[in-house]
Amino acid sequence: MNTFVKKNELIFLGTGTSHGVPVIGCECDVCQSPDPRNRRTRSSVLLGFPEGNLLIDTSPDLRQQFLREKLQTAHAILYTHAHVDHLFGLDETRLFPKYNDDHPTPVFCDEQVDAHIRKSFDYIFDPEVQKFPAGGIPKLDMHLVQPGVPFSVLGREVLPILLLHGIRPILGFRIGNFAYCTDVKLVPPQSEEQLHGLDTLVLGCLRYRPHPTHMGLEEAMDFLQKIKPRQTYFTHICHDFDHEKLSAELPENIRPAYDGLRIPF
Repeated sequence: MNTFVKKNELIFLGTGTSHGVPVIGCECDVCQSPDPRNRRTRSSVLLGFPEGNLLIDTSPDLRQQFLREKLQTAHAILYTHAHVDHLFGLDETRLFPKYNDDHPTPVFCDEQVDAHIRKSFDYIFDPEVQKFPAGGIPKLDMHLVQPGVPFSVLGREVLPILLLHGIRPILGFRIGNFAYCTDVKLVPPQSEEQLHGLDTLVLGCLRYRPHPTHMGLEEAMDFLQKIKPRQTYFTHICHDFDHEKLSAELPENIRPAYDGLRIPF
């Protein structure tokens, strides 16, 4: 098991949409594909920072993702938004302090995510449960962040960026010349300015067709023409995309990510 991810390495823990791939009951070619790159758990990434592992989102598949990648812990967590496929693996973090000198896990999120966590996981904050935590509960150190206001975590500066998931405001994150922007439909002009000059962008791209709350392929390609990152990886991918077929259709500097892919950032 690995306590620390290699510095400046990103692991795609999950690259799938909220249903995951294969989709329950689906018999399409992608869901039945033997290609392991077409098996997608719910979206999340882990980044190697100077002072530890930074986790972005806690998908419901977090346990199997950590076991698959032989990981022990994350030293801090960022949240993009509070949808189930990005939040509801939070209880799996209760073992993290065991490998972090029993320190609570710092969590960075906006007010909306903070409210969802306190409501959906109210037992974490209940003083009576904290006295007698049968089975264990996550130990969290909550921090509120705002779009456009950078903060420091694990030895790096992170810039939260306002994105729109349909009409819902969510966060992307820029770290140096890397950015992570999943579940995005629209990028406001001020946020677009904050995404220029990237070496690597991870961008949500759901399917070929348009979608009310996610970029489809044409929208994603149009956006990339505006900001021109050197390298892009698509994530939050549904079963419309076959990995090999989509890879052949894209230029070399735009790739679909897959679960377990490791890249420098």
